[in-house]
Amino acid sequence: MRLLLDANLSLGRIGGPLREQGHDVRGVADEPDLEGLDDESVLELATQDERTLITRNSRDFAPICRIWAEAGHDHAGVILIWSLSHRQYGEIISGVERWLEQIPSAPAWHGTVVSL
Repeated sequence: MRLLLDANLSLGRIGGPLREQGHDVRGVADEPDLEGLDDESVLELATQDERTLITRNSRDFAPICRIWAEAGHDHAGVILIWSLSHRQYGEIISGVERWLEQIPSAPAWHGTVVSL
């Protein structure tokens, strides 16, 4: 799967293990040209790059996803992390992997929003 980690998730601690599982992972925090990108632009980037977005910024992204759905604007999928600390690396990785096992194809993620 093609994944985009929002700025609040570590590419090394979260992205590394996901890459080891065979996923193509990109991280907003690790690309200087993406610094300061607003949330809707991050979702747009993920959509254009055909990447499922993974974020701990659920309070901001959940309403954006709802607005996009109501407007008929599709995205490449979003995994919202509500209750896990950014330091709960193992739990985040295993939760993401569980969702990726349940929805294994990129087209099936289109417009899908799930929570950890």
